[in-house]
Amino acid sequence: MSKKKNKPFRPKARRPRGFEDRNAESLRAEARLIQAAFSVYDMHGFEPLQTPAFEFADALGKFLPDEDRPNVGVFALQDDDEQWMSLRYDLTAPLARFVAENYDALAKPYRRYQAGSVFRNEKPGPGRFREFTQCDADSVGAAGPAADAEMIMLAAEVMRAAGLKDGQYAVRVNNRKLLDGILEASGVPNTEAGAVQRLQTLRAIDKLDRLGADGVEALLGEGREDESGDYTDGAKLNAAGIKAVLGFTTASAEDRGETIKTLESLVGQSERGKSGVDELAQIDTILNAVGFGNDRVSFDTSIVRGLGYYTGPVFEAELLADIRDRKGRPVRIGSIGGGGRYDDLVSRFRGQSVPATGFSFGVSRFLSALERMDALETAAKPPVVICAFDRSLMGEYFKMAAELHAQGVRAEVFVGSGNVTKQMKYADRRNAQVAVLMGSNEMAAGEVTLKDLYEGAKAAQAIESNEEWKSTRPAQETVSRDGWVKAVKAMLDDADN
Repeated sequence: MSKKKNKPFRPKARRPRGFEDRNAESLRAEARLIQAAFSVYDMHGFEPLQTPAFEFADALGKFLPDEDRPNVGVFALQDDDEQWMSLRYDLTAPLARFVAENYDALAKPYRRYQAGSVFRNEKPGPGRFREFTQCDADSVGAAGPAADAEMIMLAAEVMRAAGLKDGQYAVRVNNRKLLDGILEASGVPNTEAGAVQRLQTLRAIDKLDRLGADGVEALLGEGREDESGDYTDGAKLNAAGIKAVLGFTTASAEDRGETIKTLESLVGQSERGKSGVDELAQIDTILNAVGFGNDRVSFDTSIVRGLGYYTGPVFEAELLADIRDRKGRPVRIGSIGGGGRYDDLVSRFRGQSVPATGFSFGVSRFLSALERMDALETAAKPPVVICAFDRSLMGEYFKMAAELHAQGVRAEVFVGSGNVTKQMKYADRRNAQVAVLMGSNEMAAGEVTLKDLYEGAKAAQAIESNEEWKSTRPAQETVSRDGWVKAVKAMLDDADN
């Protein structure tokens, strides 16, 4: 028997495409951003909720079972009852299921916030992952534009909480009813028969910033072939309809009040269009009352949101900073989140209309934008490393770490194996600024030795000989055991100043 056959199987260390390993810096930045958003939602009286990663496939709504397995787009499996379960593709569909399941027990409107991973069984690519984190806030059971206005204000406040200044972001608002009114006047019925045309129109307008007016015009008509040769079928609007839709996308002005006046003339006699204008007017009144000016929230008729389930006001949060690539060319970040009114999702379960509105942002996309804007908070400081100079003193070392923790200083005791030299290399790998050394002699004398590794590295570059290094011992000091914590904090503070 060959030796090869006796060799134990060792799987290759690899991860599936479209799934990321997340390092400490990334996770800390994500946690800070989510907590900033949560603090806004909590201040406004919203409550946290956590729904499971798996839902029954038919509860997701968008992806229903197709023959032997659910449709493409979700990750699905059968449980032991042979029912199809799918990983959630967003946080909204599970919320609709939760509200329907607990409807009578919930105070309404039910106001919740949540963050968590969502999953898309789609082809991964640059910046496009199969697993990513979303952060949502929703109000379910509240009809009328007041709840929408609150969501819009929440979106703007999250921008500030994330560290952005006014002028670095804008929240742009529109209303689906306005476009429905324009399409209705152009011969597209507001019925199931016209649903495909309306959705294709929405998706065409949603590409306005990427394709420009000419590309959108083609998608509103017969269709468009892109640079790769792929052809996208169009909405098949007539010439008058295309002109009306394109005119609608440019109807907004800098002042919200002026936009409302323009829209009143555009929607004509369409009852649905007039309802949309009235809702925007009520939102404008609320925003003005609390000081949300045109610089923070504007009305923009080019904002439609590509998803088909929105039924009223829609909005997007956009970053406006002047960002350049390495060649000095402007980089447009664009929308990092959005939301709007969706009154039909919960009704799938209950057979009755349940009004709802919400705001969602992709955490990774938002963080990437903040990083480009140099708006991310500094990462957590590396820990102070307490070297295990004498293993018989481990209890004392952990006591010292606890003393630092009590003063809000990150610290760890070296619990691995190796001599002091190896422990100092470990401290360097951890990017620690301060290393602490105390043996039995120092403990008997009531002393602790502190090494400022940052200053030591600088000084070492200027020292020419090993003898000189030994004689000077740069950036090292011995302090009393009673005052050592204060000395460590002083070292750390000096590095910050």
